[in-house]
Amino acid sequence: MQSIFAFEQCKKANYNLALDLISDAFKPDLNSMEVQNKSLLKTQGKEALSLFNQHYDDQSLPKDGSKEAKILDVVNSAIDKYHAEVLKDREYLRKTMLRDAETIIDRFIWLLEVPNIIKDLANQEKSRKMLPPLNHFLENRVLVSLKNNKQVKKRSEKSKLSWSPYEEELKIWLREIIYKDDIFLSYLKEESSDFQSDKELVQHLFKGVIFKHEIIRQFMEKIDLYWSENEAIIKSMVSKTVKGIDSEDGKFDLAELSYNWEDDKVFFNTIFEKTLIHEKEYEALIGKKASNWDIDRMAGTDKILLEMAIQEMINFPAIPIKVTINEYIEISKRYSTPKSKQFVNGVLDVIALDLQKRGLIKKSGRGLIDNK
Repeated sequence: MQSIFAFEQCKKANYNLALDLISDAFKPDLNSMEVQNKSLLKTQGKEALSLFNQHYDDQSLPKDGSKEAKILDVVNSAIDKYHAEVLKDREYLRKTMLRDAETIIDRFIWLLEVPNIIKDLANQEKSRKMLPPLNHFLENRVLVSLKNNKQVKKRSEKSKLSWSPYEEELKIWLREIIYKDDIFLSYLKEESSDFQSDKELVQHLFKGVIFKHEIIRQFMEKIDLYWSENEAIIKSMVSKTVKGIDSEDGKFDLAELSYNWEDDKVFFNTIFEKTLIHEKEYEALIGKKASNWDIDRMAGTDKILLEMAIQEMINFPAIPIKVTINEYIEISKRYSTPKSKQFVNGVLDVIALDLQKRGLIKKSGRGLIDNK
């Protein structure tokens, strides 16, 4: 949704840049030694702008011998420039959409490293007055398993994310948060530790400190534009991974972002491409079914969500209609207006019935599940 929304903004910007190109072409040339006919240039400029507005969605102007060559050349150049920039923006946003999703994996591995980095900092710390001995923490078996795991090492080496620039922040977390944490202090005071107590401590560091403390949350939101959206996913992946460490042999499986990332990439690409290809068709359908709503006055996010939902209902036969509608209602709750969920629900219900009657929605497999 964000990529499609960004693309719509890019199209508007490219449209305005094309208008500027036309306007500049018909301004008097201040460096020319010839007399400039300002009135004629103004008239030509208006005609060129009008011609562009009529045909900028086309790849080129229709042949018209009645138009002046200069006007045709300028407008054709503006149309070519507009479409070239739109195509470039579209491909960039498509690639960025997939790259941003894959960054979640890097951020997950990056966060798995935090307790071990903090442990190393604690070992280097000279001043630890009033603290119990750190032996249990420094020898924590689960942290050793995380540090020595081949999967973690391999993915960490591939990742572009590093904690090196944030060592001072980590030291503050250690001194001001972890050293003052009651559960951490109780763990240090235990006469001995076993694998289970080690595991419970690491689970607490993630769940009760890293993903909970306000100072750390503010830090994450500052350095990661998408943290508020991705936090729940990353937290779940971290939790599943630590929970899966059941022995001291260091062998465990990393949680995956999806069961089949290659299939998910196809899914993302299809939604993105099909929504853009059929934008005008879907927009016309929404305009007909959204009674008492002017499509131009509709919330931009609502229009995009409706278009995405329509293409999903049509192009993914294995996804039940009700599942699609519910998913986009949930997205509208988070990203659109307070009244969007009722609007999206009502319009999609009507559109789904219409598309089914016309035979444009054909479900199979899981998609045949009763949607009532």
